[in-house]
Amino acid sequence: MTDSREAQLRQAKKRLAIILAGGFAGIVVGLAGIYGIARLTSNVAVAPECRPAMETVQRVAPLARGEVAALTVAKTPKRPPDLAFLDEAGARKTLADWRGRTVLFNLWATWCVPCRKEMPALEALQAKLGGKDFEVVAVNIDTRDAEKPKAWLKEVGITKLGYFADPSAKVFQDLKEAGKAFGMPTTLLIDANGCEIATLAGPAEWASEDALKLIAAALKI
Repeated sequence: MTDSREAQLRQAKKRLAIILAGGFAGIVVGLAGIYGIARLTSNVAVAPECRPAMETVQRVAPLARGEVAALTVAKTPKRPPDLAFLDEAGARKTLADWRGRTVLFNLWATWCVPCRKEMPALEALQAKLGGKDFEVVAVNIDTRDAEKPKAWLKEVGITKLGYFADPSAKVFQDLKEAGKAFGMPTTLLIDANGCEIATLAGPAEWASEDALKLIAAALKI
């Protein structure tokens, strides 16, 4: 075989190797686009303080059914804004004050019919599971008459829930900006580290067996 012929064969083999390598690289990139991106979007880094919440999410997720089927379980648990509001004495409170306890954080108002209908169930949930490890924190956001929600609660016999209010309704706006509030009532389930476990837009029957099982799973009891 002449030197010229050998050179042509070497060049042909080289071109073939380049074509094959390019094709393989394209396949790899394509698969990475299909599978790698999906993995990245589903495995967003969880902040260290919220890593324990992943275990709670896994316990709670299968129980979001029946009366609490509308619950949206967090894919990537993180802390919501440190919402600020007032207690019955007018003292400033924030969500951080409940660190160490699981909280069902609820926003309600007297002008919100579903909120009023839901309140007895929240009262019953607090009566059944409330204590050193869990509390229903229901924050009223009436902006006009500060005495109206207190009078309404007394009228319907709500006595187990602590009274909390935000007359400025800023707490709702803060949650709305965080993509956690779309209407009323709005409810967040938050673990003892202050990390979101689940959210719910709209009312639920919180005294139902479905809800009690779900909260018990969050508390690991």
